[in-house]
Amino acid sequence: MASKGQKLKNYSPDFKKEIVNKYFNNEQSYLSLANEYGISKGTIKTWIFKTKNGSNISSDNRGRPKINEEINYKEKYEILKNYQAFLKAQREKK
Repeated sequence: MASKGQKLKNYSPDFKKEIVNKYFNNEQSYLSLANEYGISKGTIKTWIFKTKNGSNISSDNRGRPKINEEINYKEKYEILKNYQAFLKAQREKK
């Protein structure tokens, strides 16, 4: 888990694929890849696990929208507007 103020590293999808391919081609082990590239062994294991399960290793799971994910702000705005109108009507009933 990241501690407060810690800067997290971002790795390019091509870089991740290169490391995973080296592992799957039996060129190197987790530990040798970790030592060579200066990445934690757990990070490499996560990339390999995601690849085996068919997940996308280029995505991050930090609660942010993905780069390719489209955010429909207009739709969210309309929902919020309707909710505010509902709350206003509820207050006026009292």
